[in-house]
Amino acid sequence: MHFSIPDTQEQYADGSGGSPTYTVYNIYINGNYHCCLRYKQLHALHEQLRRRCTDAALPPFPPKRLLPLSNSQLETRRAALEHYLQIIGQDSRIARLSYLQQFLQRAQLDTALSECTVGSENEQQQLQVEVYSSGSGSTGVGEGGVQLLVNCHVQQNASAVLQSVCQTLQLPDELMQFFCLYLMRKVETEETDSPLSSPNEPPSVLLLRRLMDFESPFITRLHAQPCQLLLRTCYWNARWDAKLLGNSVALSLLYHQTLTDVAREWIICTPEMRRQLCSLQLQSRPLQYLDLVRQLPSYGCLQFGVAQVDYPELDTQAMVTIGNRELSLRTARGAKIYETKFRVTRMRCWRVSALHNTYESRDQPTQLQLSFEYLMSKQTLRWITITSQQAMLMSVSLQAMVDELLHNDNNSGVGGSDDEHEASTSRGASESTSSTPSSASSSCTSTSGTSSTTATMTTTQQQQPPVKFLAQRCKQQHKLTTARTFAAVFFRNDENAAAVRNEAFEGIGDDDL
Repeated sequence: MHFSIPDTQEQYADGSGGSPTYTVYNIYINGNYHCCLRYKQLHALHEQLRRRCTDAALPPFPPKRLLPLSNSQLETRRAALEHYLQIIGQDSRIARLSYLQQFLQRAQLDTALSECTVGSENEQQQLQVEVYSSGSGSTGVGEGGVQLLVNCHVQQNASAVLQSVCQTLQLPDELMQFFCLYLMRKVETEETDSPLSSPNEPPSVLLLRRLMDFESPFITRLHAQPCQLLLRTCYWNARWDAKLLGNSVALSLLYHQTLTDVAREWIICTPEMRRQLCSLQLQSRPLQYLDLVRQLPSYGCLQFGVAQVDYPELDTQAMVTIGNRELSLRTARGAKIYETKFRVTRMRCWRVSALHNTYESRDQPTQLQLSFEYLMSKQTLRWITITSQQAMLMSVSLQAMVDELLHNDNNSGVGGSDDEHEASTSRGASESTSSTPSSASSSCTSTSGTSSTTATMTTTQQQQPPVKFLAQRCKQQHKLTTARTFAAVFFRNDENAAAVRNEAFEGIGDDDL
């Protein structure tokens, strides 16, 4: 979980506008407004965690004060509370505690009740969930699928609503673990006006984040209007498809999801491959369709919107894709589109930062950045930064991919070892261009039988000098204002907290590959 407290509010104890007042802290989780809490509520949370966390060391909690706080003291406490939440949010042993999940879910509900966002915690509502089904991919509209109405209570969390969706679809309970709910927004035509977008690409969706069990999908969706909910698979290893193919409902969901991804060009096909897929689609042969499309390198990947990156140079526009143990960037250089792939096993660590603007309301999107430290060559690391409103989802996706890699190391799972896939991945960060190789850079070598080129990146320190492998990184200092509303910069990994280390990182260089 990624916590931040960008600002505070003054509230009246009797609700009439008179004195005395008390301060509440606006809590953001994963870059989005979640709830507001008083100091004593956070202190009570700390005491409960202290009793329950016997195997994890809790950070010190900001001390109590007897007298009212001045502006500077309030800022000090706000920063200290933010730092405390960031540390416990980074510790998976604490973040996965059912008590913490229930506390955050209750805090969101209580905040919604106090703000009159919902009338009662027992209030029943209908939620619209987009489901991939017949008509979504086959028509080529690519807008997520058909709408499914499910009944829910406002206090139900993501798992409870997901279970209701699966029961409505008659999906067996044992297959529910392979699906999750995403918060998504339909993308308008002008938003995709980019040299990286295909002119023939149908309207698409922007996946904002995966819903977690500490939040109510109904309340979260109210805060994120005009967003909608989308049911989608939540695993990264394509071998898990085998679990779904034996059930007709799961097969239909996976098949129509794949149809939609092909129509959106999230799954990139050659013209010949597309003709074969269209033929299988017309013949209504989903198993053969999936067998064929799984051969494509972009199958099972999530495609994100156009983002700002600092690679290969500052202020570069790139289309980000995550999947198949890689994060890839597609960048336009003149008439050509280049793709740079970064293997997740060569990311030593990553961090997420969120910049909250003082003059923006809490309902406005926060500027988010994902930065990862990559092993470019032997003993040479470089930070790559991606600025995107989907940065939180990118971070969660990387972590889920690493978790699957570690699980495969300890347990072969459905498909056994993935050594053959690892052997086929490119060396370090590689580039390929979608145009003909005749005008490619002289540092690229042509790949026989294809129209792509590949090269090992050797001049990657244009914007910052290289740092030695496993060297101590310098600490950054972040200044904060002393006003009652703060232009706070939240670094998930700042000078007081270590970076999120990749347990699947391979500490090797070019000489070892």
